[in-house]
Amino acid sequence: MSADITSPPQRAPRPDWVWHLGVVAFVVVWWLVYQQLIPASEWITALFPIARHSHTGEAVAFFFYDTPKVMMLLTLIVFAMGVVRSFFSPEKTRALLSGRREGVGNIFSAGLGIVTPFCSCSAVPLFIGFVSAGVPLGVTFSFLIAAPMVNEVALVLLVGLVGWQVAAIYLIFGLSIAIVAGFIIGKLHLEGWLQDWVRDIHSGANTAAVMEEYHLSMTDRYRLGIEAVREIFSKVWVWIILGIGMGALIHGYVPQDLMVRIMGAGAWWSVPAAVLMGVPMYTNAAGVIPIVEALLGKGAALGTVLAFMMSVIALSLPEMIILRQVLTLRLIAVFVGVVASGILAVGFLFNVIF
Repeated sequence: MSADITSPPQRAPRPDWVWHLGVVAFVVVWWLVYQQLIPASEWITALFPIARHSHTGEAVAFFFYDTPKVMMLLTLIVFAMGVVRSFFSPEKTRALLSGRREGVGNIFSAGLGIVTPFCSCSAVPLFIGFVSAGVPLGVTFSFLIAAPMVNEVALVLLVGLVGWQVAAIYLIFGLSIAIVAGFIIGKLHLEGWLQDWVRDIHSGANTAAVMEEYHLSMTDRYRLGIEAVREIFSKVWVWIILGIGMGALIHGYVPQDLMVRIMGAGAWWSVPAAVLMGVPMYTNAAGVIPIVEALLGKGAALGTVLAFMMSVIALSLPEMIILRQVLTLRLIAVFVGVVASGILAVGFLFNVIF
């Protein structure tokens, strides 16, 4: 006597058009939600028994705006980079942007940073996406530096504040720092100082092998993008919240009077002191411009103030906390040292010229 054992019927895979429609719907919903982040953060802040424009109110509003903003950027960008990575193996990407073309890659990524209005923490998701796609480390750092330091918002506000000549010089030096610092970091070949899980993604051995052996459909590529989001998001989301939380506290309690007393001094140490003061703070270029205006109006030296501005938006402590999940402490130290040296040079030079 025998019994026929039948396996349960397999669910038919969804056709590609369903995936296409789902991705389009996701992007539309993402954009609609992103547009509502500011009013949503204001509404949430209004629920607290605090004055909106108090220090605490500013900190709370900042936290409830920046946290979902960075999370949404991380999700969208990592998904997109996961799909793009399925078309180009890490080996081909590295070959395109390495060697003699590495300098071109630094220039390109720094230029891309200008047209992406990200603050330092918002730039980190795209930095992770670049690294996971196999883009050389130095090229990714050029973007990470340029994105918050030099963007169209900062340049327009600087033109209105100090004139187009100063804004143009700031643009040149900001780009130079991003390009040169990224190039130097790239030449040091510090890929071994990435965190282990990022280095595994960076190597891309499994993905490359799959792409070389099989032809992937768009559905397969979408799945790779979703898997990239799951893998990376699970490793960094806690640190993103902690970093932005610290940034929100600092954002709400900026000691402007103390900064004016230090940065108005004519001593040589005013520039490095301004850089050290700027590192623990966190805001974007547009957010720091009002502080720059107040400092200049109270007699602070231009080079010292610009050095402070650069350190706030390119070397913020919350950014370092988030990057700690991607980079080892040694690589963060190299990044900070190279960028800080360039910022100090800009501060001293501006004080001499102006």
